[in-house]
Amino acid sequence: MLQISNLHASIGGKEILKGIDLTVKDGEVHALMGLNGAGKSTLSGVIVGHPAYEVTQGSITWDGKDLLSLKPEERANEGIFLSFQQPVEIPGVSMVNFMRAALNARRKHQGLDPLPAAEFLKLMREKRKIVELDSKLTSRSVNEGFSGGEKKRNEIFQMAMLEPRLAILDETDSGLDVDALRIVAEGFNKLRTPQTSAIVITHYQRLLDYLRPDTVHVLIDGRIVKTGGPELAAEIESRGFDWIVKGME
Repeated sequence: MLQISNLHASIGGKEILKGIDLTVKDGEVHALMGLNGAGKSTLSGVIVGHPAYEVTQGSITWDGKDLLSLKPEERANEGIFLSFQQPVEIPGVSMVNFMRAALNARRKHQGLDPLPAAEFLKLMREKRKIVELDSKLTSRSVNEGFSGGEKKRNEIFQMAMLEPRLAILDETDSGLDVDALRIVAEGFNKLRTPQTSAIVITHYQRLLDYLRPDTVHVLIDGRIVKTGGPELAAEIESRGFDWIVKGME
């Protein structure tokens, strides 16, 4: 599905990613852990095509296509979804209109007709229940007046509506209490299929206890320096990152 080879990327002339190699196959969940500034969010931004990042070397292949040659909206229509660390508010744009435009753009890319209004509203009701999103929130502008937890639930709701093939969860657990974390994680798990893959960026094991990643990677200074199974996350939880950093010296 996704293959990243020797990826180097910069922002404002400063190199952040310094040779990332990562392969994500259908149905796999990969966790990215590391200290602040290691390049985790930069990697997610490069994958989805954030214009602030400049790729200076390397490649990203998506189902045999050159992902770096695609515009951000084309990547989204290909089935790549990013759940933001800090979801933004979009005043004046209703959730209903926002989601309908996004969903129908994806359907058009797939060669499908727009979803009729009645079917779309039915789909919204079904998907909203997955993450226990209050029906009143879907009648508001996007994220306007939402609490931190509601914004994160709304991100997973959007994922449910769009059914992406690759979901990138960028510190979705940040600021969530235990109950909200469980709801968001269980919502994601309900949406998983053998074709659904994810890259989960987190500092903590607690989210991974719910999501059960296949592989855990540690990023330090723009490079993946250690890879292991779920037990690696547990070791980081108990020992921190110092032992990995010292092992590099």
